[in-house]
Amino acid sequence: MLQGIDRLVDLVGVRESARSAEDHIDISAAVATADIASLSATTGQWAAVGREGNTVRLARTMGIPLRYFVAKMFHGPFLIVSDRMDSLYNWCVDHKIGWQFDPLYTRMVPAHYLLEIDQIGCPDPSPRYHRFFNPAVATGNADVSSCGEQYALAASAALRNWLLTIPRGEQIGLAFSGGVDSTSVWLMARKVLEDLGGNPNDILAFTLDLGGGKDAVQARNVAAQLNLTDQHIVIEADPTEIDLKEAIAVIEDYHPLDVQCAASALCLLKHIRESYPTIKFLLDGDGGDENLKDYPLEDSDLTLSSVLRNPLLYQEGWGVDAIKHSLTYTGGLSRSYVRTVAPAVRYGFIAFSPYVSREAIAAACSIPFDVLLNGSIDRLYSLKNEIVTAGVLAVTGKEMPAPPKRRFQDGIGGDNYRDWRVSKAWCRQVFLKQWESRLSTAWDPAAERLSGNDLSAPVPTRAS
Repeated sequence: MLQGIDRLVDLVGVRESARSAEDHIDISAAVATADIASLSATTGQWAAVGREGNTVRLARTMGIPLRYFVAKMFHGPFLIVSDRMDSLYNWCVDHKIGWQFDPLYTRMVPAHYLLEIDQIGCPDPSPRYHRFFNPAVATGNADVSSCGEQYALAASAALRNWLLTIPRGEQIGLAFSGGVDSTSVWLMARKVLEDLGGNPNDILAFTLDLGGGKDAVQARNVAAQLNLTDQHIVIEADPTEIDLKEAIAVIEDYHPLDVQCAASALCLLKHIRESYPTIKFLLDGDGGDENLKDYPLEDSDLTLSSVLRNPLLYQEGWGVDAIKHSLTYTGGLSRSYVRTVAPAVRYGFIAFSPYVSREAIAAACSIPFDVLLNGSIDRLYSLKNEIVTAGVLAVTGKEMPAPPKRRFQDGIGGDNYRDWRVSKAWCRQVFLKQWESRLSTAWDPAAERLSGNDLSAPVPTRAS
């Protein structure tokens, strides 16, 4: 029997961010050996790949995406790992197997899982999933102030770990709408930075305005109330700069709200980069809505019961065993956090939100929503503001404004936002068209191809 040859090609390596000084766990070793207990004890954000015999293992937290593709070369499977579809595609093209590639055959590793797949030839087996993050649910005190304090303490701890990695005196940007999440991050980050001996005024808050946007007015008012006007910058841009097709290419996805959010972020970050070329680090409040379930149920097919009975629904989707789970994209914020990461990388920023940390997610999960809501949807919509403002007051001593919730793209756009609301069908069509043009060359029958049966070709140098 012909013995297959298996290869693992890791194009990105181990990536880590905001791990505490006390966390000395070797991520690579823990992933390679499926050491779930050690992975559960880690802090911060990370993504890593490992191998043990014929089994490849991959794992990631929420803040760092990880994706893979299985190709066939030299009578065996090649498992290629990266953070993006296009880098997987480029590797395949460079090694003359672009004709095997399809973006929808790539797979994203779901956040908070160790994924393992056996390289045993053809057909490729389905991956196996093992959770390493299991937060306790509804174990907290049914008191808004207590819930808020625990939530803010967890977010502040994540901020502290991240800020400790930033050189003293570096300016830090903050995507600031004046809403509850970005305002709370600003105040907590200032407090943590001051406690670490830094200058809280090194954090500059940036608000995008495409003309008549409500965020600009709101953000100015909030900055004034907090006596932080000198650290607040409104960036005025032309609404024609919003490029949805570019956003689809950058995030490699087609959910319209994520596309619109990413297009807004790209516009904001482009202007920050042009005006402040030395800023490398960027804060935001992404994940705050997911943690405290602050989404209008009438905009979806969700019910209050489905949200409360699935504590990590907004963070992870319906789960890896559900029919609705996408192998290509996973679900929830595990999928959509690329809308934050990819635009930041595009313009050379290192982005971070304390609300996607497992500490903050666990604190949110511990809130007894059933008791606090008592079946009231209206109470759900007001609860987040109460919890966050109470938490910020307890941790920073500052009373923060709590304006109504507004989506990023809605807040910056004003009347212009109506012109770039698009459907999922349109976004998906654009996504497929972009890949069609890219793949036309790789799939050209006349193009040079490397057969999986060709044993004479050199083994790629980055294989392991």
